[in-house]
Amino acid sequence: MKGYFGDFGGQFVPELLMPPLLEVEKAMEEILPTREFQDELNDLLRNYAGRETPLTHCPTLSQELGFNLWLKREDLLHTGAHKVNNTLGQGLLAKRMGKTTLIAETGAGQHGVATAATAARLGLNCVIYMGAEDVARQSSNVRRMRLLGAEVHSVASGTATLKDAINETLRAWISSHETTHYCFGTAAGPHPFPTLVRIFQSVIGKETKAAMYEKKNRLPDAVVACVGGGSNAIGMFHPFINEEGVRIIGVEAAGTGEPGCYSSASITTGRPGVLHGCHSMLLQDKTGQIEPSHSISAGLDYPGVGPEHAWLNKTGRAEYHKIKDADALAALQKLCRAEGILPALESSHALAWVLQNPGSFAKGSDVVVNLSGRGDKDMDIINNALEEN
Repeated sequence: MKGYFGDFGGQFVPELLMPPLLEVEKAMEEILPTREFQDELNDLLRNYAGRETPLTHCPTLSQELGFNLWLKREDLLHTGAHKVNNTLGQGLLAKRMGKTTLIAETGAGQHGVATAATAARLGLNCVIYMGAEDVARQSSNVRRMRLLGAEVHSVASGTATLKDAINETLRAWISSHETTHYCFGTAAGPHPFPTLVRIFQSVIGKETKAAMYEKKNRLPDAVVACVGGGSNAIGMFHPFINEEGVRIIGVEAAGTGEPGCYSSASITTGRPGVLHGCHSMLLQDKTGQIEPSHSISAGLDYPGVGPEHAWLNKTGRAEYHKIKDADALAALQKLCRAEGILPALESSHALAWVLQNPGSFAKGSDVVVNLSGRGDKDMDIINNALEEN
């Protein structure tokens, strides 16, 4: 069924949201595949965003682990994360649709910064909705968005994090869709967004495949990525789904891991339900009310997950695990000191699982971790956490 991944996906939205969703779907089918669109997007990705990104071998950690650890360096992209792959694609699509404004939600702020940069590059207006808690803990990204010309609206409702920013952006889209495109930031939400975002992010996995063949003349043994909503992960995973010899490993945020405390591990601890227009795995209580989520990384602080991840988990094609805040912080420090690379706290969750489970990989195997972003944005959080410990 269109818009579904097995049992997951769909369009569970108010009737007023159907016209703009159908318009996006039509543009995705008619504009996106054209040579003119693809040529312009590829030029922007190469000469503006900085693709292709390197596949970096980690010699010190590889020797310690007993297998080859590689990092897909999305942190080296313009604006500092994988998010720009998607914003350039959706921004260009919106411009071809005749829209004048991009609106977007953001958690850690990287999607907001990438949307603001894209809007500036393409001559579009930009409005960003961000939870009040995230505005406080990611203040440097708020300043960057405003410097790039975006309006930033702080959302104080609910838990004042990513979930509530999405709610507010959907409401704003209903009243402005004739001139506005909602540049959805992750591979979740109502159809066609999970598919659209995956299309633009799949460049990650495609480049990883090509680079591994160039370096080793073979596919990697495993690909690993952090999972919140799931855009960086599905971008890495999707080109490998039909490669049966490649393990696909997603890593969620377990929060502090203390009894009674909230996490963001929707797949490993959640149940099926509907949030933000799609049926997927969610953190919810027995009555179906969405529970608050928590992660030290704002970009993983979301009580749901993209429907394609829920399907990959249910079918067993991908495996999903969880990592605590403290372990992600320790992995971040280790990569800094062993390899001279500062990862985002989001990406550090994926790295932490690999560092904690070296016995899960055969000696001499090749394991690729998607380094979805750099850690500059997280310095205040990192410093505060280290001071507390």
